[in-house]
Amino acid sequence: MARDTTDSRPIESIDELVAHLAEGNKPREEWRIGTEHEKFPFYVDGNAPVPYGGTRGIRALLEGMQHKLGWDPIIDADRIIGLVEPTGQGAISLEPGGQFELSGAPLETLHQTCREGNAHLAQLREIAEPMGIRFLGLGGSPKWTLAETPKMPKSRYEIMTRYMPKVGKQGLDMMYRTCTIQVNLDFESETDMRRKMQVSLKLQPLATALFANSPFTEGHPNGLVSWRGDIWRDTDNQRSGLLEFCFSKDFGFFDYVDWALDVPMYFVIRNGEYADMTRYTFRQFLTGGARGEMPDVVPTIGDWANHLSTLFPDVRLKRFLEMRGADGGPWRRICALPAFWVGLLYDGEALDAAEALTRDWTYNEIRVLRDAVPAQGINAVFRGRTLREVAREVLAISRRGLTNRGRKNRDGYDETSFLNTLDEVVARGTTSAEEMLSAYHTRWGGSIEPVFLEYAY
Repeated sequence: MARDTTDSRPIESIDELVAHLAEGNKPREEWRIGTEHEKFPFYVDGNAPVPYGGTRGIRALLEGMQHKLGWDPIIDADRIIGLVEPTGQGAISLEPGGQFELSGAPLETLHQTCREGNAHLAQLREIAEPMGIRFLGLGGSPKWTLAETPKMPKSRYEIMTRYMPKVGKQGLDMMYRTCTIQVNLDFESETDMRRKMQVSLKLQPLATALFANSPFTEGHPNGLVSWRGDIWRDTDNQRSGLLEFCFSKDFGFFDYVDWALDVPMYFVIRNGEYADMTRYTFRQFLTGGARGEMPDVVPTIGDWANHLSTLFPDVRLKRFLEMRGADGGPWRRICALPAFWVGLLYDGEALDAAEALTRDWTYNEIRVLRDAVPAQGINAVFRGRTLREVAREVLAISRRGLTNRGRKNRDGYDETSFLNTLDEVVARGTTSAEEMLSAYHTRWGGSIEPVFLEYAY
């Protein structure tokens, strides 16, 4: 999650909010790949969660990384809650339960993305291992109860923690007990954004299925392959999920703005302090609805940018597109997730093929599929075929797109190898979640503890 912005330019009109999104338009040669991945820190001794404070806590871990990297600290109420590379090329941030996130730099190739992930994990191990800390690559916290899970001292999370139980049953689980891998991708025009948004919304349930990696809750199987996917079905449906209006043939920046304006806010930042704004939609805020209790607060572009970052649809539109459907996972998945989407969306032939494949897929069909995937994974059925069969076709398109890109490393290999781990899922017919469940019922002897060895960074 990127750090909150404080851009103080006042908003003069809704047209400015639309223009803010349109500023993301970039020529094809400037398209980049921004990968984010989260992981659960834990103490090797006892597989216990890591609190914020103490000599072996999250704060000490951040301070160690700051010393090693030379990055600037992100401070909230005099506490370090993240780091940012001085020129803005990447950041480390904390999710509410201490999930440690790298928001990667905007890079040109998947080879660079993989090297970035390798370097980050190596640096993190160097600081964490002397503290007895390792990191778990799963989509959902497999052992700890919500009460056992630490709470990070970030002001925005305090507001969200109070608000979430009012709008859904699983919002706190989303905040404190899930991890993801995401990729942020560019577009060159409103038309290009529409095509990519519609293709990726339709294929997001497939990504959830392929990356399903959260079958345990509080030490036991939870009956799902993607608990994280199920959590998002009842977190806050005003601001998350599948957006029907995005399926329109005329969908554009204005439509997303019009929707976002009527979603309740979380906060505004003034003088470094967070004010709870959950009583107001952004439209109400913009039209003076909060003036009675905040007479001197003028809505700003920074408020709008922060509001956009608190919306959680399956594909999020900012000045780029965020693919949000995948569970967190082991190292190979960190490279596979961006490879999957870059192959589909960054090559013209592949995007044409993905669009042709999904053109007549309807909102209602995708909604039903999205509801089925957390329990059924790649065995969910869509139009008479399992998602495993659909995945073969989609992965072939993605592979073609990566081949066409022709981005090779120093050894002459292109980017297609990063899809191999997904090809293996399809060939086996079992996801990472099902592999874990099989181990739990056999060689793990009904214990969750081995997951902390086999799925740790």
